[in-house]
Amino acid sequence: MNIGLFGGTFDPIHRGHLALARAARERCKLSRIFFVTANIPPHKQAQPLSAFAHRHAMTALATAEEKDFVPSLLEAPEDWQSRKEMMRAAKPNFTIDTVKHLKQTLKKADSLFLLIGIDAFADIAKWRQAEALFHECEFVVASRPGFSLADIANALPASLRPRQEVTHPFRKQAATGDLVLSGVTIHLLDKVYQPISSTAIREAVSAGKPLARFVEPAVADYIKKMGLYKGR
Repeated sequence: MNIGLFGGTFDPIHRGHLALARAARERCKLSRIFFVTANIPPHKQAQPLSAFAHRHAMTALATAEEKDFVPSLLEAPEDWQSRKEMMRAAKPNFTIDTVKHLKQTLKKADSLFLLIGIDAFADIAKWRQAEALFHECEFVVASRPGFSLADIANALPASLRPRQEVTHPFRKQAATGDLVLSGVTIHLLDKVYQPISSTAIREAVSAGKPLARFVEPAVADYIKKMGLYKGR
């Protein structure tokens, strides 16, 4: 089977995340997609986050109608339902570790696909054990206007990156299709971009604006009932 892994802070999960997952499911024939809520994202350690329990709950609500979407606790802290545990400092979650943990539960014949947005992919070379990550799974990257195929290739870790004379002719070619190199397989989704961000949602909550165009109704209700994002 083809299995997807979609990690993120999901603070909150929004329609853009779901659009990416649906497109990836169709493109790569994914039988299941695990939505992994990060406890401590390495790149956001200094930023305030909603409690893991809230973020995971919203992810579960957003994916409830999709039988192939699985809200995952792969990166949950121990005793994650404890308020004391939520407030305690924890080690960051690195994608390479999550990927390896998930693969231990899969069959050898299964193939793993990592779902990611193009803005995050632009920094992929800075991720822990980035080269190893490309050997562990294929990537599904949600592209958007302004990025070229050369940008995708040049974002790769140095050991996997093609020479400049190879990528130069593709600097004006939109980031679409598949990019297959030695040790690298990337599937590019070019029609899923939605101008939605978790920051915009939090700002909308603070301003008392409706959330219908940003998130699923169940997520909007949860945010309201729990009083999330007010004053942030």
